[in-house]
Amino acid sequence: MKVSGFTFVRNAIKFDYPIVEAISSILPICDEMIVAVGNSDDETLALIKSIDSPKIKIIETIWDDTLREGGKVLAVETDKALSAVSPDSDWCFYVQGDEVVHEQYLSTITRAMHDNLNDPKVEGLLFKYLHFYGTYQYFADSPRWYRREIRVIRNTRKFVSYKDAQGFRTTDNQKLRVKMIEASIFHYGWVKPPEIQRAKMKSSIKFWADEEKTEALKPQLDNFDYSEIDSLTNFMGTHPEVMQNRISRMNWQFNFKIKEKKTSLKNRFRNWVEKLTGWRIGEYRNYRLIKS
Repeated sequence: MKVSGFTFVRNAIKFDYPIVEAISSILPICDEMIVAVGNSDDETLALIKSIDSPKIKIIETIWDDTLREGGKVLAVETDKALSAVSPDSDWCFYVQGDEVVHEQYLSTITRAMHDNLNDPKVEGLLFKYLHFYGTYQYFADSPRWYRREIRVIRNTRKFVSYKDAQGFRTTDNQKLRVKMIEASIFHYGWVKPPEIQRAKMKSSIKFWADEEKTEALKPQLDNFDYSEIDSLTNFMGTHPEVMQNRISRMNWQFNFKIKEKKTSLKNRFRNWVEKLTGWRIGEYRNYRLIKS
């Protein structure tokens, strides 16, 4: 069984993306790692080249900054990396620049790929998500955060990145048939020094809005404050080993009163139902789940 990892990145240093940690977290179970490095304003390319592994294969790309709707450019860059994986790979393991896999899940992921290798009905593997917010101490527990997404797909050359690189679909826009596995993606996109988070948001908004809307939103983003979040809970587990150095360097404070939820009555009811039954009311699913 051959596994290709793939990702894309741009301005990783400028916007403090844990891209080295993301790549390093899945590298042990990949035979190669394709990294699409976009034209950056910093030394992102040198950073990726500094990763000491013969598995790393870099492709340099130019982002189309005229794609200003729905985050489409992110899917385009994802597809550039996906198209560069070896044709003889069986599975493609996708990780974004702010996602990290805990080492405790690597054997589970490998086993799931082995177990489903010869079952063409299984087109991908579905992961659970932990969205960390503000600091490494809290994760979001509001229903507005997605809780599952596809991160391993079969290498059929018939799948493409969907919308803003949310997940994957077939080339004729059909949802993939997937199995859910007991493994989580640790998402750190909302854990950065506040000033860098503001700068990243001001820069990335252009991927979802035209120039006029982008300029109109920038003043609001200047006032971004972590404390405006509606609902968080304490993280009681351990972070991936590759994240430990980054966590030790955290130099800002954010404290959230867990009991002072700002969620609406509607969302409180939805949370109650989910905790009781595991069912999330009105959940959007970009996949077709195969029951084991």
